[in-house]
Amino acid sequence: MIRFLKHNEIDKAKWDACIDNSVNGIIYAYSWYLDVVCEGWNALVEDNYTSVFPLTGNNMFGIHYIYTPFFTQQLGLFSINPTEEKLITFIESIPKHYKFIELNLNLYNYIYLEHYKISYNLNHTLKLNQSYDEIKAGYSDNLKRNLKKASQSTAIIVTDVKPEQLITIFKNNKGKDIHHLKEDDYNRLLRLINRCIDKGVAQVYGVTSDNELCAGAVFIKSNKRIIFLFSATNTKAKEIFAMPLLIDKIIHDNANTDFIFDFEGSNDVNLARFYKSFGSTEEKYPSIYINKLGFPLSLGFNIYKKVKKLLLV
Repeated sequence: MIRFLKHNEIDKAKWDACIDNSVNGIIYAYSWYLDVVCEGWNALVEDNYTSVFPLTGNNMFGIHYIYTPFFTQQLGLFSINPTEEKLITFIESIPKHYKFIELNLNLYNYIYLEHYKISYNLNHTLKLNQSYDEIKAGYSDNLKRNLKKASQSTAIIVTDVKPEQLITIFKNNKGKDIHHLKEDDYNRLLRLINRCIDKGVAQVYGVTSDNELCAGAVFIKSNKRIIFLFSATNTKAKEIFAMPLLIDKIIHDNANTDFIFDFEGSNDVNLARFYKSFGSTEEKYPSIYINKLGFPLSLGFNIYKKVKKLLLV
């Protein structure tokens, strides 16, 4: 039996045990992670937490909707047996007061029914179950040249990096062009990284040049995946190929293990090309879109969401 549980009704110990035991368990689905990215999230739970489905919801103008939170690539159904039939049953069990759903599901959530609007996103992963030399043999020639240039530069990899430093670099560089990220989002990201550090699953690396931090990244190690969660670079970092050097370092240090390096994306053509240069493999995970608002609320809600994103309202 599938039950809808409000946030304060969820047994988080049982919830996290379910994620631990699920074939598709991933860091984004743990209760402590969800508590940071979507305070007050609700859930669908089968029996005694044999399968779970987080409902990351919000309310806008009295309209309850479900969305994919920032810094959370995949959610959906988590189970020891996440079949399409079970997934459909869970989706149909979402309470009717949620009128709008736009949610990324996970890699194991296969769904093909025509009455759902499904799109697919790209992810890139690299198996680390070979020696470093064998993995590096799959690098593109251009990447190998850039790594050689990086090794001959002033770049030095460091580990005594604070998350605040990376967020500042990001805000002062790429963040200037990402207008939908607000100060609250950066604060939430900082809380998330610190929570991951407290849980012992985060590794924060940086690259310095002439004693100045110019790049860095946060890697999350959990559920047999090393997730490239967040990165930041400035102009100098691009000149010395700091990010390829940093990713190569993580791959080197984790070669010959049963971990998968998860690049966490991307649908962006340029990023996808960069990830492919490491010999990565494409994965597709679905997004589901359900709109029960009806006209004209449906049109108005979609327009408002787009305008809000563009204008930072």
